[in-house]
Amino acid sequence: MLNFISKLFGGSKSEKDVKKITPVIAEINKYFQSYASLSNDQLRNNTADFKQRIQEHVSQISAEIADMKAQAEQMEDIHARSELYKQIDQKVKDRDKQLEEVLLKILPEAFATVKEAARRFSENTELFSRATELDRQLALTRGHITIEGDDSIYNNTWLAAGGEVTWNMVHYDVQLIGGYNLHEGKISEMATGEGKTLVSTLPAYLNGLAGEGVHIVTVNDYLARRDSEWNGPLFEWLGLRVDCIDKHQPNTEARRNAYLADITYGTNNEFGFDYLRDNMVHNPDEMVQRKLHFAMVDEVDSVLIDDARTPLIISGPVPKGDDQEFHVLKPGIEKLVEAQRKVVNGFLLEAKKLIAEGNDDKEGGGLALLRAHRGLPKNAATIKFLSEQGNKQVLQKTENYYLADQQKNMPKVDSELYFHIDEKNNQVDLTQKGISLLTGTADDANFFVMPDISTGLAKIDQSDLAQDEKVRQKDILLQEYALKADRIHTIQQLLKAYTLFDKDKEYVVMDGKVKIVDEQTGRILEGRRYSDGLHQAIEAKENVDVEAATQTFATVTLQNYFRMYHKLAGMTGTAETEAGEFWQIYKLDVTTIPTNIPVVRNDQQDLVFKTKREKYRAVIEEVKKLRDQGRPVLVGTTSVEVSELLSRMLTLDKVNHNVLNAKQHAREAQIVAEAGLTGAVTIATNMAGRGTDIKLSPDVKNAGGLAIIGTERHESRRVDRQLRGRAGRQGDPGS
Repeated sequence: MLNFISKLFGGSKSEKDVKKITPVIAEINKYFQSYASLSNDQLRNNTADFKQRIQEHVSQISAEIADMKAQAEQMEDIHARSELYKQIDQKVKDRDKQLEEVLLKILPEAFATVKEAARRFSENTELFSRATELDRQLALTRGHITIEGDDSIYNNTWLAAGGEVTWNMVHYDVQLIGGYNLHEGKISEMATGEGKTLVSTLPAYLNGLAGEGVHIVTVNDYLARRDSEWNGPLFEWLGLRVDCIDKHQPNTEARRNAYLADITYGTNNEFGFDYLRDNMVHNPDEMVQRKLHFAMVDEVDSVLIDDARTPLIISGPVPKGDDQEFHVLKPGIEKLVEAQRKVVNGFLLEAKKLIAEGNDDKEGGGLALLRAHRGLPKNAATIKFLSEQGNKQVLQKTENYYLADQQKNMPKVDSELYFHIDEKNNQVDLTQKGISLLTGTADDANFFVMPDISTGLAKIDQSDLAQDEKVRQKDILLQEYALKADRIHTIQQLLKAYTLFDKDKEYVVMDGKVKIVDEQTGRILEGRRYSDGLHQAIEAKENVDVEAATQTFATVTLQNYFRMYHKLAGMTGTAETEAGEFWQIYKLDVTTIPTNIPVVRNDQQDLVFKTKREKYRAVIEEVKKLRDQGRPVLVGTTSVEVSELLSRMLTLDKVNHNVLNAKQHAREAQIVAEAGLTGAVTIATNMAGRGTDIKLSPDVKNAGGLAIIGTERHESRRVDRQLRGRAGRQGDPGS
């Protein structure tokens, strides 16, 4: 019905957008056909010609900006100089508008140049042309480039992400549409497998000609390195410099040079952290970034929606930062958590019994179930009981009653617990019973009792003590208050570490360090730490070295960082569901690009099992059945823990397999390369969901293609769509 209505109005918004671009695509293909007769040197000379045309178009305004800057430097009046710099900023914006005008004029020729270069690389093992200065520099570090006299020879096979790749891609019309859309500063939603990496070469080349720098942003360093090495030779043959910031250390000359390249690849975090570091330098010459001109974000929904509000923080040491009580308080917390576990199990048994008898009201089974849930919401037995029919409704009904009237009846629920947990807000609070248990383990009865500052200070002031003694007593009181405030904070963080954060789910322990796992991608967030002492609490829990406390020096969210760019564009397979948010926050329009070949993947209905044991056993049996058919299988899991459990089950059944999770990320390229082989079995967290291209052999395609098995639904349906999209790419069979 909706399709019929949209057709009445000339099609959907995306269909109208694509229709507008179609005449430009015809023009690009006309140039593309005419370029077939050009020699390699003539085709490469297009780059110099385009650059000259761009510079001529903006020469007048560029000269005006240079004059104004020179004038500002000679001014002594700081206010007059500030006013002039405001005028310069406006001139720079005007120049950017003129750049966009001229780039749009040369777009058909530039896109055709890239497409013709891609065709020549795909049809020739070697490309001969006159050696440029750039060729000679690159030949020193690139194995696929050789210099013979005055000629350069580019081989069409090179190393990318640790493996050899042979260029075999030429842009389809739908990819030209996607490229045009990106150049306009929009989001191109392209189905997984439609070659988003190749699409990015078109606007990257065109905007790289302007000399202002193009930033291609990826979600992880594997993709940043892979894409820069994969597409780099195409740009380099056409005369543009390409680099990847993730290959170089921060604050180095190499990192600065990477930003000076025409096209710069990198991860969102590294771009953001470089911006923060640049804001902390003492001298402008120490900065590595230049003007934030054009950013093209791969997997744009992950970067600009999922991670947008996550702050990037540069922190440093605090005075007495290593003076902490985590290990001192840990035994008491372990005793407290164990006591809580016993109480919670008792309440759960009581709830099961009362609910089975039909007594599920707010004073009977419902109250016992609420106590069990507020005591330990991540308790496996409680989660299993709540998954049974009707039990969650009992919990919600009881919880609504006790939350009413500003939670006036909630103390009745919590009085029997040692502490209560608010899972939604990530908060843990001790009850009087819990404080009594902890105080009983301490020598001092007032170990956790905070002194009343105002009363204490008033008593000291009213006393007959000498003035020096009064000052000393006040210092002692304030120190005691600060010590106990820190102690209570430490206890709350330890309780969170023990009850809300699970090893191999929220974090992993590797090389004697606690490392956070990104729940969206399943990757390790290198260099990231939980704030407010939580990371130290987890380190104490896992018996690794507890690092010193830190303070924030500089912070920015990805959302605020990317809004600083003159032009922002993005591509993903899953953006349409968030189109409203993209427009509201970033003023980014979403266009759905049609597929080159219809998707023939067989999407099947979900299967629901009563218990996890039955579910995992069914997964193993399905894997064995598909493997026997000669099909490769990718099993998607939501945590490291589940991936390792399935791995152990497959090992017991003598099924050869690979595991791709946060602990195995170093072998990612090799595991992905093997995942499409006949009968290959790969268990993966969300790491295999984004940007992973699993190549299939003809035998595998004949056997039915790659089979995807999801072990459970992810909180974000976009993550499920990304996992599903590993199969059925470019018209391949799959399920």
